[in-house]
Amino acid sequence: MSPKLPSSRQLSYLKALADRTGQTFTYPRTSAQAAREIRRLKETKPSTKTERQLERYGDTQAIEAMQDAVAIHGFEVVGFGSSATWSQRP
Repeated sequence: MSPKLPSSRQLSYLKALADRTGQTFTYPRTSAQAAREIRRLKETKPSTKTERQLERYGDTQAIEAMQDAVAIHGFEVVGFGSSATWSQRP
């Protein structure tokens, strides 16, 4: 008797759990292997949105998106080098 193949439902749930936790999994050959992977991933702490972005898009795009919030614009600074100061004080 050949082992039972993983169901499409198990595989889609595995993919969703892997995405949520930011982990990968070995493609299961049997339904029992899929069930073990599901249990393992369900016990894993979910990753944050930022961590998922870093994994999905690579370091540069996610880091650039995070840095935009603190970017200094040219109109905010007066002067050059060591003599540069803020153009407006808070």
